[in-house]
Amino acid sequence: MLADSNLLIYAIQPEYGALRVWLAASLPKVSAVSVVEVLGYHRLNAAERAALETVFAALDVLYPGPETVRLAVGLRQQRRMSLGDALIAATALEYGLRLATHNLRDFDGIAGLDAYSPLAG
Repeated sequence: MLADSNLLIYAIQPEYGALRVWLAASLPKVSAVSVVEVLGYHRLNAAERAALETVFAALDVLYPGPETVRLAVGLRQQRRMSLGDALIAATALEYGLRLATHNLRDFDGIAGLDAYSPLAG
């Protein structure tokens, strides 16, 4: 399983205790893109940054390689999507991982991608 950036940001918010339990139980992999998106968020305070660094230290980080780039290029040629979403989707496709995200619409219709939200129902 690959966790999208948005889930990691939600996980540090007090109202998302169930998501923290899910993260601890499932220990998903994360894309290096998520590390940049999450830790690079300009509104993080020191406590949030420390909490997120602890989360990332516990998870396997997958780095984009040539195949990830090839897949991401193909996705962006097929549809309008952000570079981050294309690289995260490409990582999930390359490694055959289910994508956990709360932004399902960002990934709708991508052939071969199994996306779901652990926050839904």
